[in-house]
Amino acid sequence: MTADPTVRAVLDRAPALGLPDSWLTAGVLFQTVWNALTGRVAGTGIRDADFFYFDADTSWEAEDAVIRAGAELFGDLPVPVEIRNEARVHLWYEEKFGVPAAPFRDCADAIDSFAAVCCCYGIRVGASSTPEVYAPHGYDDLFALVVRPNRRLAPRHVYEAKTARWQQQWPEITVAPWDGSSTA
Repeated sequence: MTADPTVRAVLDRAPALGLPDSWLTAGVLFQTVWNALTGRVAGTGIRDADFFYFDADTSWEAEDAVIRAGAELFGDLPVPVEIRNEARVHLWYEEKFGVPAAPFRDCADAIDSFAAVCCCYGIRVGASSTPEVYAPHGYDDLFALVVRPNRRLAPRHVYEAKTARWQQQWPEITVAPWDGSSTA
């Protein structure tokens, strides 16, 4: 993952933001692996880079200041870096996705709630300047190009919309249906 120029740039620059409990997450990570496994050019199909942090200040003003600082820091990258304070997600999640969300305890709790098991990854640069990876479900599905629903929070329609897009971009993936009846 860290060989991808966007992933590397975010990891190299992120400490400048000085954010607590911060992680590069989701699509930019698992889709980078899919691109490598399927022989695609780095960055293919990647729409953004999700960057999470966790701060007890849940005001919009505080998060917006971080978003603006990140826009300046990451503005030259080929995809936008979407920065979100995961301590605020419960404030807007139901309006956006149609189901309520309990407050997350930390970024790991948020990563654990992604719509698909293969999405549940986070990476950051640790204190010793080496990458630290959070992978609560391991790597089997990721490297087997298998997508399974994670019903912890995201509703069915979110999972199905994401997997439909992913199958268009990476037809090699195997998507398990939401209801678990069979593998498509």
